Parts: sequence; C-alpha cells; structure tokens
Amino acid sequence: MNLPSWAREPLVHFMIGGAALFTFFAWQGEPADPASRTITVTREDRALLALQWEQTMQRPPTDAELDSMVETFLREEVLYREALRLGLDRDDPVVRKRLANKMDYLAASMAETAPVSDATLRQYYADHPERFAGEVHYSFDQLYFAEKADAKRALTGPKSGQSISLPGNFTRATRGEIAGRLGSQFVDALDSVAVGKDWAGPHASGFGWHLIRLTRREASQVPPFDDIRDQVEADWRSSTEADRREQAYHALRDAYRIKIAR
Repeated sequence: MNLPSWAREPLVHFMIGGAALFTFFAWQGEPADPASRTITVTREDRALLALQWEQTMQRPPTDAELDSMVETFLREEVLYREALRLGLDRDDPVVRKRLANKMDYLAASMAETAPVSDATLRQYYADHPERFAGEVHYSFDQLYFAEKADAKRALTGPKSGQSISLPGNFTRATRGEIAGRLGSQFVDALDSVAVGKDWAGPHASGFGWHLIRLTRREASQVPPFDDIRDQVEADWRSSTEADRREQAYHALRDAYRIKIAR
C-alpha cells in the first residue's frame, strides 16, 4: 500500500505516538483511582515509553535512559495521585486550562490524521488552481494611500494616489516579486480582484492601502491532479487546519447539553 507523503513524515509519526501514549496512560484505569496504592509498570508500558523516546530522538533508548523515563513516570504518577487524593485538581484554573489544552491537542491530532477523500481533494484542486500552477504573472496598476479612508474616497472619486517609492504599474510580475515589494497579503488580494478596467480595493500592503486595477493574470498550466495529489493534500491540510480543529471541538461539544442562565 502506498502511503501519502505526509503519512511518512517523522513529525506525523511523533504526533500519533504522543497522542497514543497520552491516551494510554490517561485511560488505562488505575491512574484515575487516587485511592489505589498499587502502581504497575508493565512491559507494554516500557515499550511505549521506549517508542516515544525513539520517535523523538531518532534512536532507541539505552537501558539507563529507559529506567530514567520509568522513574520520571513513577514520580509524576505518585505526585499526581497524592494531588488527586487532596483534591488539588478541583477549582484550580491552571489544572483546568492544562487539561483543556491536552484535550484540544488530542482532538486536533485526530482531525489532522483523519483520512481525506479524493473527492474533497479534487474539489479543492478545482477551486484553487492558482496554488498548483508553476508560476502566475500579474500586470496591474496601483495607487497608494496612507489612510484607508482616503483610498475609499478615491475609489469613487478622482484617481490620484499619494507619493511612494513604488512603481505605479507592474508588468508580468510574479507572486514572489510582488510579495517582495508589497507583502504576501497584497498578493493574496490580487487573486480576489477581477481582471478588467475597474479599480478595486482598498487592499492592504506593508506600506498602507492600495487601489488595484488588474489588467492581466497569466497562470501557467496546472499539472494533472493525479500527478500532484500529495501536494494537493498537504496544501488542503495546511489551509483547512483551523476549520478542522473547530469541527473536532464541536463534535465533542455536541455530546453535551448546554444550559446557560440568563
């Protein structure tokens, strides 16, 4: 079976291993019982600790290093149980925040490693061809304004911008060239502007605000989907990370009945 390139990345393996370790120790049962005076570290536990070390350090631990990890786990487990026994976890905003962060991390990890269908990726590929073209060239005119309000007035009034050490027009400039002069936010705005005679804006740059008249957008040929599927998936995961994290949270939230006093 051929795995996608992201699935072969060490960072993904580490995240999966870390999530598995956290889940194992959090839900094994005995650590949740502060009344128990027995702590058992099985061979499986030691193997999981060794795996976590190997995925982090890119080598197996020595016997001494593994023994040290076991001792660290035991120390934390003893102190954790005693803290639970004393009720130190209750009404503590720091503990609450840390547990919430851990759960958010686990939910995000599951969202990040969840498989994605070819149909979803093909739709994303069709909606964003400019992300996969070899190079895009832009020809446009720009007017600069220090204040957004001035740019708004000029959009419907006389087209005269303020002086700035930038050319008033660009011809067949690449995304990299434009980003180097005006910033990536400005380049992203160019993709939302329709080609034509109308001015659009105001759009922000690293200098201030601009009106843009895009006269030409030339995109090179986009490779076939099957040739760049891994690239499409990586780009999809990167651009949808925040949405998928939010979906993972709402999947958990929907399992609760929420009552808010007014």
